[in-house]
Amino acid sequence: MRIPLSSKKAGAVPAFFIFMPANPSENLVELRNLTFGYGERAVLDGISLTIPRGKVTALMGASGGGKTTVLRLVGGQLQANRGELLFDGKPLPTDAAGLYTARRRMGMLFQFGALFTDMSVFDNVAFPLREHTDLSEVLIRDIVLMKLGAVGLRNARELMPSEVSGGMARRVALARAIALDPELIMYDEPFSGLDPISLGTSARLIRDLNDAMGLTSIIVSHDLDETFRIADQVIVLANGRIAAQGTPDEVRHSNDPLVHQFVNALPDGPVHFHYPGATVAQDFGAGLNPVEQQRGGTR
Repeated sequence: MRIPLSSKKAGAVPAFFIFMPANPSENLVELRNLTFGYGERAVLDGISLTIPRGKVTALMGASGGGKTTVLRLVGGQLQANRGELLFDGKPLPTDAAGLYTARRRMGMLFQFGALFTDMSVFDNVAFPLREHTDLSEVLIRDIVLMKLGAVGLRNARELMPSEVSGGMARRVALARAIALDPELIMYDEPFSGLDPISLGTSARLIRDLNDAMGLTSIIVSHDLDETFRIADQVIVLANGRIAAQGTPDEVRHSNDPLVHQFVNALPDGPVHFHYPGATVAQDFGAGLNPVEQQRGGTR
């Protein structure tokens, strides 16, 4: 049973409880031969993956591999060029009304929290409830305090975002993301810039909330240790394709050269340090050092 709240915009009769389908799909999200790109540049090249219901799935890989693009596709911010994207066994709607309904079953934790700086902690968490429901302020207050309590910040409700630490801001954003009791939570770099204590606290909170609330979580992260500690499934994306997929232990021991380089933080391997392009000799002129090139060659 979920507890999403009735929508003003949908014009539904206010109701606090709605029930899950009798036979929900085993996989909450599924991508089938999905391709996405900008012009001739392919970001995702025919990938297929599943996000099991009730599990924590980590999307990992070097920068530019398409991880955040997957989140945007699942959230309906982008549309695939080819292939299918299923949400709870059905194609993700593309029309405004259908997409709005689907998004109300999702929560998003943006990198660095993205709190409204002119609103208190309380009002940040209350925002989606006030925007999308007909609930009274009395009931909204109770829900906000419960959500803040779940992330350990009930007594920080009167503070402004400028008065909380980076780690606390992420937890406020997490409370806001779960305010409408979503089925799916997507995390974009939730550990970036956190100190070790805040990082460990955030990771444990993601895992605990996932299990306690029956959520399905997708995490985009570069932090191997904490992500591997809480994930049920790890998917490594590289060059628009899936380089590895499995449990954290299976991915850690992958024989794929790119995955090996990534999980062991090696400087040398398939992922090159230099951006592809002209060689030094081509840029500066064969046989000329930079100073000579500026002078127009040797005399």
